[in-house]
Amino acid sequence: MSHCLHFGHCGGCAVDARRAIDKPALLAQALAKAGWPEPSLGPLVEPPLGTRRRADLAASRNGAEITLGLHQAGSPEVVDMRECALLQPGIVRLLPELRTLLRSLQGFRRVGDVVINWLDDGPDILLGLDGTPTGPDRSKIIEFARRHGVLRMSTRCGTAPPEPVVILAPPVITFSGAVVEPPPAAFLQASAQGEAAIVEAMLAGLPKLTRKSFIVELFAGAGTLSFALARAARVVAYEGDAAAFAALDRAIRLNNLAGRMSVFMRDLHRRPLPAAELNKAAGIVLDPPFAGAGLQMRALAASGVPRIIYVSCNPEALARDAAQLHRAGYGVLSATPIDQFPHSANVESVVVFGRVFDRTL
Repeated sequence: MSHCLHFGHCGGCAVDARRAIDKPALLAQALAKAGWPEPSLGPLVEPPLGTRRRADLAASRNGAEITLGLHQAGSPEVVDMRECALLQPGIVRLLPELRTLLRSLQGFRRVGDVVINWLDDGPDILLGLDGTPTGPDRSKIIEFARRHGVLRMSTRCGTAPPEPVVILAPPVITFSGAVVEPPPAAFLQASAQGEAAIVEAMLAGLPKLTRKSFIVELFAGAGTLSFALARAARVVAYEGDAAAFAALDRAIRLNNLAGRMSVFMRDLHRRPLPAAELNKAAGIVLDPPFAGAGLQMRALAASGVPRIIYVSCNPEALARDAAQLHRAGYGVLSATPIDQFPHSANVESVVVFGRVFDRTL
């Protein structure tokens, strides 16, 4: 019996057995491709199933029929999701009610999307619509939020920024003890357990620090890793998304951490932080998008900073970016595989790179 009735149709899972793909081997192959043929890996961390706290779903309308789920592999067709072994059960329970809501909305015509983030106290939902929500639509969205304990419901029309329709309770999430109000549809690590494993491996990879040391964090998002880093050293963070930057900047002030942390808005793909700025830091931490760090890697490789901690969810991008560090004389000090994406061919990893003379781990 399969782990899910949708397996073989839904594009969310590539294999039926969780361990059918050797996740540590994926990380080892990426590092071998980058120039380290026999890297030493830590044990695989396996967060439990049923803990994924973010769902990014496609929606379509065909008359009165609403389909809500993931696309078929390599197809625009949407598989109507009735169960999921990966998602938090609370998210799955919302799906039938969301279909009913979408069916009733005049602003949902043919295609859209629904992003659900499960925050500290419940769901935060963004409806991506292909039309403008009417007054009655907004009333129905507010009633849905009240009935189902949704913290915040927002809509987005096309490429316009999300607009909150109703906020019934603070839509907050706690990162390493700091309370943050993320923007609608904000990036979250797939599970709280996976996030904890990333933080543990990252902190273990930091170099010895002094009172004057500071860490530069690139692609900081809304602060998933930032507040954990601030416990160890001063943090100078950079983020290119305006909404995520604003959320992190606000959280730093609300959590009284302005003396330990600062954040700057900067598109690191268009305007990489130069090597001269990077090499002032005791270490660099980066968690780039799926496609990798792009042009920022050139400056990183040229910086000579003694410690670089790279968090990756894409082995191909990791191999490409890490190859530049290999050519610049860095070695792999540790590498931790984390199975954040069970039943898939992706693996989360935390890789600690150091100059070959660095022995302070």
